[in-house]
Amino acid sequence: MPNFCPLACAAALALGLAACAGPEADAPKGDAAATAAVTQNDWTLDPAGSRLSYVSIKAGEVAEANGFDTLSGRVAADGTATLSIDLASVNTGVDVRNERMREIFFGVAEFPQATVTAKLDPAAFAGLAVGQSLTRPLKASVAIKGATGDIATDVLVTRVAADRVTVVPTAPVIISTDMFGLTDEVGELRALAQLPSITPAVPVTFALSFKRA
Repeated sequence: MPNFCPLACAAALALGLAACAGPEADAPKGDAAATAAVTQNDWTLDPAGSRLSYVSIKAGEVAEANGFDTLSGRVAADGTATLSIDLASVNTGVDVRNERMREIFFGVAEFPQATVTAKLDPAAFAGLAVGQSLTRPLKASVAIKGATGDIATDVLVTRVAADRVTVVPTAPVIISTDMFGLTDEVGELRALAQLPSITPAVPVTFALSFKRA
């Protein structure tokens, strides 16, 4: 069964990127490296320490886990967050499904990447000292295959080291392909796979790691 949620993955990752942009007003005094503001210097996504996945549902009851193998992202000190997802790196666990996703759903020859942007006001975020966590509502703009949509969710951000931050969602992000005008593509995939249905809304989860540039 084809799987079809890069847009949700992109949105979730951008929200995680955005979470690194807050200032550190409440950090305890002490080690200069540990108390350096989160807004000091840029932050980049660590692909080796990050995971992004979604669950697709076919025939109303069969759930399958999927993801993307190639992700990159950056958060500037001014709160500008950007993300790129290599759509050709979609991994559904089945070669023929990967091929259909690349060629039919994504059209990677013309649209090789999903891009996400988020512009944040650093003053709107609470500070993070090493070992501290906070939860924040965040928004991002997702562009895929020529369409753009806005996504919002809450994320839990933890500063695990002076130069490393991790981000996880407080709940799965639910995204519908209808938001991005991808209904026809889903229908074509359903017909090719000879399925009675492919659920157009899917939950997305992620565990992201960012390091100071």
